[in-house]
Amino acid sequence: MAEHTRSSITIDAAPAEVMAVISDFGRYPEWTGEVKEAEILATDESGRAEQVRLLLDAGAIKDEHTLAYEWPGEREVRWSLVKSQMLRALDGSYTLAPIEGGTRTEVTYQLTVDVKIPMLGMIKRKAEKVIIDRALDGLKKRVESGASGDRD
Repeated sequence: MAEHTRSSITIDAAPAEVMAVISDFGRYPEWTGEVKEAEILATDESGRAEQVRLLLDAGAIKDEHTLAYEWPGEREVRWSLVKSQMLRALDGSYTLAPIEGGTRTEVTYQLTVDVKIPMLGMIKRKAEKVIIDRALDGLKKRVESGASGDRD
C-alpha cells in the first residue's frame, strides 16, 4: 500500500464556507501556488465537479492531469488520478470537521503521489508535504479573506 501524507489546519469559518472555496475549481489559480489552470470537464447531477483538468507546477512535479472527484458528503471530497503524463497516482481528500459550534473548521488534507520516474520516497513525501502545506495555507487565507466560491 502506498504511503500518504496528511496535515490539518483550523480555519475561522463554517465548513460550508470552506467547501465553497474547495469546490470552486475555476478560482484555484488565484489562491493555490501549484495550480496554474483548472477546467471542469464533467459535473454530477448536483452540479459538483466529477472530472477536472489541472495544470500543476509544484517544483519537482510539473504536469497536466485529469482528476476524478467524489463527494461522499457535504464535508468531504476525494479525488483520484484519471490520466497524467508524469504521475502514476495522485489520490487525496479534504475532510472538514466543524469545531467551536461550527464557527470554525478543522480541515484535514491527505495526499498520495506516485510518479512514473524514479524518485526517492523521502523526496516524494517532501513534495507531498509542500503541496499540502501550501494548499492548506492558501485555503485558509482565501476563506478567511472572505473570498468564498461566490462569483461577483
